[in-house]
Amino acid sequence: MTRTFISACASVAIIAASVGRACGIRVLARGERPGRRGAEHIRFYVDRVILGFSSRVAVSACALCAAGLLAVMPAAAAGSGGAEPSPPAVPRAAAPHPSLLYRPGTQVRPRAGAPRFPETSALSWLVADAGTGEVLAAHNAHRRLPPASTLKTLFALTVLPTLPAGIRHTVREEELRGVGAGSSLVGVTEGRTYRVADLWRGVFLNSGNDAVRVLAELNGGWRATAERMQAKARSLGARDTRVVSPDGYDAPGQVSSAFDLAVFGRAGLRNPDFARYCATVEARFPGGGRWSYPIRNTNRLLSGARGVKPYRGLIGIKNGYTSKAGSTLVAAARRDGRTLVVTVMNPQKGGASAVYEEARSLLDWGFGAGSRVAPVGSLDASRPAARPAAPTPPAVAAAVPEEADSAWTNAGLIAGAAGLGAAVVVLALRLPVRRSGDC
Repeated sequence: MTRTFISACASVAIIAASVGRACGIRVLARGERPGRRGAEHIRFYVDRVILGFSSRVAVSACALCAAGLLAVMPAAAAGSGGAEPSPPAVPRAAAPHPSLLYRPGTQVRPRAGAPRFPETSALSWLVADAGTGEVLAAHNAHRRLPPASTLKTLFALTVLPTLPAGIRHTVREEELRGVGAGSSLVGVTEGRTYRVADLWRGVFLNSGNDAVRVLAELNGGWRATAERMQAKARSLGARDTRVVSPDGYDAPGQVSSAFDLAVFGRAGLRNPDFARYCATVEARFPGGGRWSYPIRNTNRLLSGARGVKPYRGLIGIKNGYTSKAGSTLVAAARRDGRTLVVTVMNPQKGGASAVYEEARSLLDWGFGAGSRVAPVGSLDASRPAARPAAPTPPAVAAAVPEEADSAWTNAGLIAGAAGLGAAVVVLALRLPVRRSGDC
């Protein structure tokens, strides 16, 4: 751009010299002095040549040159600036320290006055604040284990928003094919019409795999539902979960973790339909015609059964059992405005009720600890960050590339110089000039 500016100025000087010659202005040799009227002449050098000409012509030409330079200098300055400078690179955020939740064994950070930690036998467990997402304590939080029917929490998170509760559907025979041997059932029968809400109660209360099959077919099919569940898990930051069978029935490669199941339970509490279904203790299920039969929630910590007392403040979520997974449970309770969520996977002692009793002891400890325990992680730690919106570029900058802008600026300078020279010629021809013979 600087070279272009200099070239423009040189062009002006050359044009001025040409005008002088055209008007009969005498060119003095190097070292030669003007005559007695030399005081009326102005001298300037262009490449070792001195031009002598009338003061009126000089003043007019200089004024035009100055005006021309003032006109082209802003263009030169704008051209030299080019496009707006690109914003500085955003520094990468410092890599977080590895979470304690990825370490094996029990992770807890009690402060002064914290209650004694309970004994547990589960292969994996976790207790977290559902409001803040802070994990208060955990044991093998990311260990991948079969989830059994606790995977139905992810199934509900995925499918509930897609099927209005009031839809009525008549079950077809093919929709019940593939129900695993020994599956828990609620009694869905082919040829019978059910509302979607009835089927969801069958899922949450009776853990009915038959109801899951029908809902999955309404959602686009078994395989499509599994794929959507997998995508939902990833969107929530649940990276330990691999979905093969949407109902949680044992399948090769199907796993989850205490961490992921706590994430699902916490997310479910934010869905009003999920929260209502998982907290329901009793309901009636259609049995044909006007007849219906009672069903009761198999989560003993909620309903109280077989020697397990209901837990005060429990608001549900989901239990499960298979021979491979053992007993599993995701439970949530609310006391004094605070909600805790716990996950217990496969206790090794205590029989069929151990999963409920260990969940009870973890909830008691969490409510008792309050602020006297430092968190060991967060349920939000693995959740993908929202992508920032792409900035909208200025319309002018987008319309004219930098190279094009520079080319137009150069052309403007040259055109300006040419126009300036033309003006000098016109002015010189119009003004009365003293010829060389008058000097």
